[in-house]
Amino acid sequence: MNSLGLLIAVGLLTAFLVIWLLMQAARAVLVRQRSELETSTRTTLADMFIFLDAQKIFYYNVVALFVLPTLVWLLTANPVFVTIAAAATLIVPKMWIKRLGTQRLKHFEEQLPDALLMISGAMRAGASLTVAMESMVKEQKPPLSQEFELMLREQRLGVDFDTALVNMEKRNPIQDFSLVVSGLRISREVGGNLAEILESLAHTLREKATMEGKIRSLTAQGKMQGLIMSCLPLLMMAALNWIEPKAMGTMFTTLFGWATLTVILVMISIGYLFIRKITTIDV
Repeated sequence: MNSLGLLIAVGLLTAFLVIWLLMQAARAVLVRQRSELETSTRTTLADMFIFLDAQKIFYYNVVALFVLPTLVWLLTANPVFVTIAAAATLIVPKMWIKRLGTQRLKHFEEQLPDALLMISGAMRAGASLTVAMESMVKEQKPPLSQEFELMLREQRLGVDFDTALVNMEKRNPIQDFSLVVSGLRISREVGGNLAEILESLAHTLREKATMEGKIRSLTAQGKMQGLIMSCLPLLMMAALNWIEPKAMGTMFTTLFGWATLTVILVMISIGYLFIRKITTIDV
């Protein structure tokens, strides 16, 4: 009787310890997730002039972290899929914020040649650099107009022109814009025809964009092949599960099957990343 009570006590203590460790691990994950989301909201989203409440984003993420894995468990009863759903819930918000930043920088890069030509044309008509930028800001759309307007506001508050340019370059770490910043700073230091320099930079950036478009067209087939080849094993698995559910059932209900699924997903991800790396060419 005493040994039975001791076993029960040890079992309860072990269960309590395991639960406490899981709660501490979950707390650490949530604290880190909140910190990363707040940092991304204050930096990436704020730089894009998108102002959201970081606490609301975190609370929505916590709700999704509990609801989505629960739904996946009720539908599949597969711990592998539940783990994938939980990991995706933690990763997707940060990937979404990062994608917003990438899209904004890409849009800024696309607007840059037209903006340079507008500034160059205004300067050839007799306007100063500041007046030419102000007229360009009125004609252009965000995000380029927002960035140049912020730079002009910094200058009105007394910030030096070079400092304002460097601040804008930090907000938009693009190689093309770095060329423009270097051209503006060198021209102000050594003199020269700034309108002609800006027009030459605009033509150079247009030719570079044209070359990048050709490369994207030539590598589109390879990227699509990589996507299809990555999805093909998953589609075959779904088809076999529909045709022979009894034979495929062990893959979703046994430990060996879960390990096999994990290996398959890891190998597919590695292969897809290798294909993307091969088909991505920097100009």
